[in-house]
Amino acid sequence: MCGIVGYIGKNKIKEVLLEGLGELEYRGYDSAGIAILQEDNFSIFKAVGKLENLRNKTKDFHPEGFSIGIGHTRWATHGKPTELNAHPHVGENSYVVHNGIIENYQELKQRLQAEGFNFLSQTDTEVIVHLFESHLKALKEPLKAFRATLDELEGAYAVLLITKSAPDTIFFAKHGSPMLIGIGGDEKHFASSDTPLIGLCTDVIYLHDGENGYLSADAVELFNESYEKIDPVLKPLPSSKLSAQKDGFRFFMEKEIYEQSQVITDTLMGRLGEAEINFEELDSELFVGINEIKLCACGTSYHSALAASYLFERYSKIRCSVEIASEFRYKQPLMTQDTLFVVISQSGETADTLETLKMAKKAGLKSLVICNVDNSSMVREADASILTRAGIEKGVASTKAFATQMVVFWMLSLYLAKQRASMTSVEIAEHISLLREVPSTVVVKDELHEKLRRLSKRYLHGHGFFFIGRDVFYPLALEGALKLKEISYLHAEGYPSGEMKHGPIALADPELFTIALMPTNLLYEKTKSNVEELSARDSTICAISAREFDKADDFIQIQERSHYMHEFFEMMVVLQILSLEISVRLGNDVDMPRNLAKSVTVE
Repeated sequence: MCGIVGYIGKNKIKEVLLEGLGELEYRGYDSAGIAILQEDNFSIFKAVGKLENLRNKTKDFHPEGFSIGIGHTRWATHGKPTELNAHPHVGENSYVVHNGIIENYQELKQRLQAEGFNFLSQTDTEVIVHLFESHLKALKEPLKAFRATLDELEGAYAVLLITKSAPDTIFFAKHGSPMLIGIGGDEKHFASSDTPLIGLCTDVIYLHDGENGYLSADAVELFNESYEKIDPVLKPLPSSKLSAQKDGFRFFMEKEIYEQSQVITDTLMGRLGEAEINFEELDSELFVGINEIKLCACGTSYHSALAASYLFERYSKIRCSVEIASEFRYKQPLMTQDTLFVVISQSGETADTLETLKMAKKAGLKSLVICNVDNSSMVREADASILTRAGIEKGVASTKAFATQMVVFWMLSLYLAKQRASMTSVEIAEHISLLREVPSTVVVKDELHEKLRRLSKRYLHGHGFFFIGRDVFYPLALEGALKLKEISYLHAEGYPSGEMKHGPIALADPELFTIALMPTNLLYEKTKSNVEELSARDSTICAISAREFDKADDFIQIQERSHYMHEFFEMMVVLQILSLEISVRLGNDVDMPRNLAKSVTVE
């Protein structure tokens, strides 16, 4: 997730911007840049890779006196991590930095190119600065031009813009991506989170969606989305930088669970049409001649792949198989060239999965990677890639990476369904409407979290857990069991509900806890029957469902939903928080569980 900083003042602006970007490194990035306007002259520096590369580029640059500047760390979404694609982006006399995604950038870009504007990058962001300058030519006033620009943008954004036509002013707007303003004496700051401002400011203004305005040397002008002036509300800063990185949450994992609504919005952004899915990163020829999809992954990504196999066969009507990467490497697999080989990885560096991709390439198969990190080894190796846009995930136990992978797979199954004519346009449009609602299904409600916190104290002992579910809820049961194992160190297994009587039910007793996933929109009666079999043998039952279940010892109620995938995402959040709270009660390090690493780059 990209980071933004901005500064107005007289105090060593280069150092302020670079140190601010350094405090945002935890958000994840693959390039960085700064632009400084001083005495009607712009100075701009960009670098790919770590911030140290940008520091080296600016080592001989020492501006003194009053100046304004903006800085950015970029996590690539449109275009590769290159200097041209790094922010700030340049117009004739203006620069801009931007977090988020501009959904309608293609149509804006075409219009601006027709007006004679030249584009240097592959990004959606560059349209903002050219659109501003187009409006500035017509309207003559920077504020009016900035507002006219905002009126045309669709999507999510946090924007800072500086221009020679207002050399002591930074224009800003927030809609969907975080942004705050810090005031410290005669100096004024912008940042994407509290962290860069600690020690520089005592109070900040947390911007709300739709708010916009400008800062100058002697003014803070704030407006709502209707451009009506509003009074800024100052709030004190936290004192701990680590706490600020966690945005008030106890753990990064907890923060990442709560972020899922926002990152899923980012995953969907620009990809949902009225009756079709738009993956501009995919060539339509990728699926020509393909009669099977083979999904290959490890750990959490394997669970998302397993769930995806149900969606591909159900909606796309194409054969789909799923392989554990560490096993696939050594089974001397049969690979035919009518198979699309799909690998899934949060980091794009998972050693076993990367090796299977190389095997598939060597065998002449077309390949696709579902990944969170642009320019990773897998993205470079594969024929095509779809980025999940989950942002940096610091908690070792994956949460938002799994959520965004599932959203990508649901979209991809519809994309392929249209190509294969296995669903009608009306059916696809119905699913797209359901996809638009997914961010709201994963919003964590305070009463749910509190219930799970209180419930967690009942599940700190015993000899193990069964997580059970049917259909796509079986892979979700596997993922729930994995989350609990990873951070609580309690034994847990995921099983298909119908398999319990084929052996595992022998373990049933009061000290065996069964977490039962009971969606009302998919095989409810079948699952209910399986859970009743366990209950009859004295297993302790924790049921997760929208419908009350009288055999449950504990019942976690989710909302009534019209589709099983909405139940899937809501249950996913319940399982994540339950594991988190059990781990907290056991006194474990939630973010850094023993024996585990975030990116597994060895076999």
